Amino acid sequence: MQRTNVLSYLEDNIASCSEKLSFCSVERQMTFQEVYDESRSIGSFLCKKGYSGEPVVVFMPKRPETITAFFGVIYSGNFYVPIDSEMPDFRIRLILKNLSPRVIITDGETLPEVEKCEFTGDILLYDEISKNGEDSETLQMVREKQLDTDPIYVVFTSGSTGIPKGVIANHRSVIDYVENLSEELNFSSETIFGSQTPLYFDACLKELYPTLKFGACTWLIPKSLFSFPIKLVEFLNEHRINTICWVVSALTMISSMKTFDKVVPQYLTNIAFGSEVFPIKQFELWRNALPNASFTNLYGPTEATGMSCFFHVDKDRHFEADEPIPIGRPFKNTEILLLSEDGKLVKDGETGEICIRGTCLTLGYYNDYQRTDEVFVQNPLNNRYHELIYRTGDLGKLNEKGELIFISRKDYQIKHMGHRIELSEIEVIANEYDGIGMSAATYDKEKGKITLFYQGEAEVKDVILFLKAHLPRYMLPNRTVKLEKLPFTANGKIDRKTLMDM
Repeated sequence: MQRTNVLSYLEDNIASCSEKLSFCSVERQMTFQEVYDESRSIGSFLCKKGYSGEPVVVFMPKRPETITAFFGVIYSGNFYVPIDSEMPDFRIRLILKNLSPRVIITDGETLPEVEKCEFTGDILLYDEISKNGEDSETLQMVREKQLDTDPIYVVFTSGSTGIPKGVIANHRSVIDYVENLSEELNFSSETIFGSQTPLYFDACLKELYPTLKFGACTWLIPKSLFSFPIKLVEFLNEHRINTICWVVSALTMISSMKTFDKVVPQYLTNIAFGSEVFPIKQFELWRNALPNASFTNLYGPTEATGMSCFFHVDKDRHFEADEPIPIGRPFKNTEILLLSEDGKLVKDGETGEICIRGTCLTLGYYNDYQRTDEVFVQNPLNNRYHELIYRTGDLGKLNEKGELIFISRKDYQIKHMGHRIELSEIEVIANEYDGIGMSAATYDKEKGKITLFYQGEAEVKDVILFLKAHLPRYMLPNRTVKLEKLPFTANGKIDRKTLMDM
């Protein structure tokens, strides 16, 4: 029978996994039974209060109870919207203004932050609504009315205008993603995830729903550890974490600090990475430290429910310093179209915009038809019926092996000294220098200046000499700046906006 509700993963496993740990933090480790009972209690309470088919904000820190609240919201026939106090106040206010929610779920610790938002709706405390017990008859009535096209969450991404965009995903797209990802990464009941990303990003889907599907376990890693690589690896070892799905910057932070000279992840066998290009020098440090581990490059936008493409790195595959690791091919039931600016397929080997079609497409942006219609557009290759594709704004091409290669964001492509340049090409070369751990290139359009920021032991004068020897004149940065540490966004990517402001 076709699965139509993400919560059926939990319900299918509760009998056999009831006492097994599911979601864990340093403060609390929850069994599957606790997650099941408390989420159904939350769902029943929301139904009793009359909430249905609307956004329910979950304003709590990264902890097992927050995840349980997500599931409780879905049980009630509503969709959850994660917010965390580590988000800037102005961003939280913009999100609440967009949503106009009637209810927020929070905890005692975060309640003062909620009250600062001057929210006038219903504020529910997790500890109170998770212990009321379930109303199984009401929950069953909700389930019978739910469709697999109903939304289950809204996560907000940064918009180019500064106004957050709320991406809406449904049961069908998430189930499709979980099934594909699980098959390609070989998750099982023995999988122990180490969760890196905040819960208000869609990246956490890689752990949340596979944990339910397989009766696996997810450890929520404290954010503070990502500033102390040795302690971070020790945490992985302490909890026998064998699977991570992290952004590249989190991985390079470990390898660039020579952590493997002191400690190695002993149980890590399954490593997936994405969201950024993995510098080959850093990737090889990981591969040499963990020769028996599998490495998978993932690619995909939030608007297509997480990740859309995968590439398993063969153990014998060698990459040149300037050769990007492919993003491979799309998951089942997903197609990638490389389109030119006039909406036609580019020829093999030519660069085009990566466009996506399939079940993975989300429902667009919450309360924002204009921006939705700008990127969720009619497939220009189909003039026979309505069919939406998502224009990612990313550039890609097929290599000689037919593997999809990510080139860059369209807005990372610049015109400098009469030449079209990919800023990522400058970063690839810079990252090869022995004294550089990570780098990021930015471009000031008004001044026509390229700036390279980097962290590492290398002196600026030595980096400049290296770049002069390896880059054509028109690609040389006008400024090279050494930082003690590159800034990162909340989900672990290099924060290029902050670098631009600098």
